[in-house]
Amino acid sequence: MNVWSNEKYCDLANLVLGAVLFLSPWVFGFAAGAQSQNAWITGIVIAVLSIAALAAFAEWEEWLNLVAGLWVIAAPWVLGFPGTTAMTVHVVIGVIVAALAASELWMRYQNPPRLTAGS
Repeated sequence: MNVWSNEKYCDLANLVLGAVLFLSPWVFGFAAGAQSQNAWITGIVIAVLSIAALAAFAEWEEWLNLVAGLWVIAAPWVLGFPGTTAMTVHVVIGVIVAALAASELWMRYQNPPRLTAGS
């Protein structure tokens, strides 16, 4: 199986997750304030990084997606909204985004791109 196609699927999944996170304040009825603002901002960041990764793979995009996923996991405690629906949505999406970014980095290090005479 082609490693590059796996990376594209991960980026596409992160794009969808960014969109879900962005829309989650309306879908799940988050309270106004830090919960909604964090979901909107991080949803946009994850989606933009995913679009950039789909356009042209660069390792830094995956590292930033990993950091964004970890921030989404930590945000409920840092911003003060633990024990809410917003917390559950943030943690679940953050874990998936971070896992996808980590798996892409792992695939990249396991199968580094090779230059050939024909390319």
